[in-house]
Amino acid sequence: MDRPAHAATAATIVVVGLLALASAMGVGRFAFTPLLPLMQAHDGLSLGQGAWLATANYLGYAAGALACSVRPPAPHAAARAGLIAVAVSTLAMGVAEGYPAWLVLRFVAGVASACVLVGVSGWALAALGARGRAGWSGGVFSGVGIGIALAGVAGLVAGIEAVAPATVWLLLGAASAAVAAIGWLPLSADATAAPAKAAALRRWSPGDARLVAGYGAFGFGYIIPATFLPAMARDAIADPAVFGWIWPAFGATAAVSTALVAIAFRRASPARLWTASILLMAAGVLAPVLDPGLAGLLVSASLVGGTFMVATLAGMQEARRRAGTAAPRLMAAMTAAFALGQLAGPVVVAAATAAGAGGIAGPSLAGAAGLLGAAFALRDRRTDPTTRHAATCGEGPNP
Repeated sequence: MDRPAHAATAATIVVVGLLALASAMGVGRFAFTPLLPLMQAHDGLSLGQGAWLATANYLGYAAGALACSVRPPAPHAAARAGLIAVAVSTLAMGVAEGYPAWLVLRFVAGVASACVLVGVSGWALAALGARGRAGWSGGVFSGVGIGIALAGVAGLVAGIEAVAPATVWLLLGAASAAVAAIGWLPLSADATAAPAKAAALRRWSPGDARLVAGYGAFGFGYIIPATFLPAMARDAIADPAVFGWIWPAFGATAAVSTALVAIAFRRASPARLWTASILLMAAGVLAPVLDPGLAGLLVSASLVGGTFMVATLAGMQEARRRAGTAAPRLMAAMTAAFALGQLAGPVVVAAATAAGAGGIAGPSLAGAAGLLGAAFALRDRRTDPTTRHAATCGEGPNP
């Protein structure tokens, strides 16, 4: 089917997808991470309360992903609605007062973030592939790291200048509202969108099940540093001008990693990229346990930040290779498994804190063990008929 004359160009798709993921993930999902130390200092929030706020967000993320899996929406519609909800819920964090209201708002932001990730992944990967620019998908997914880095810089500046967390929430919410406005028109139905019937008719293969299971283990494994690195840095280093750089470093390495993969690993299969990135991530999760000082924290920020988006991209590309036009539903199932896996992280930290067990070391060890399991769930299986078929389709991660 020919594209309509008004269809977005490949460059527009990359820019809009990048901005959308920066808003949904950098703000809707992860802005709370660099703001947690500020809310601890300004609002008296405890680490346990912070863990439950993170859990509310992850629970919303799981609910949104499950909804998209059970009844897949049109990708562009999911992205549009999610971007609006991210903006509204983030702005409300700057206005609402009290822990119960924050729990509700973080849940809503989680639902919205899942809708944007599923929607943008399905919309952008299909549209770029149809335009012969599948290799540009790394640019779209770099938006997650860029959003994390910018939110981290906002938290850093706020910590140094003693700006109230509510003000930062309002500024981030305004930025998300601008992204929703910018992306509204380009995020329209594309002639390459996956037919809804294809998703309903396709049956899962054993390889699909491994992909979903591995993605769930990935979610559990990485979430400890992805939620608590700045709080861990605050405990180890008193100066906000020093510990505040941990989260921007995490985001910067995430943003750069997808671009480097597109250049240096053009011929690598998604499964091999997955295994390598997950093993490096496991080392990053263990780093603060082995060295709780600045060096260990920076190693963790670099290794986890530099691999979690590569693993995300590799997983989504593998779903696209396996499921073709039915990929959005498989992507939604993977995202739901990821969300359910990561729900365990803050819960375990909260339980460890309540038990007086230190809160971080034990959950980090469990997270690293989960990542080792995930590394083998999607390893390159040359005897897997699904993988052999995918290899002949010319749809590697960066063809």
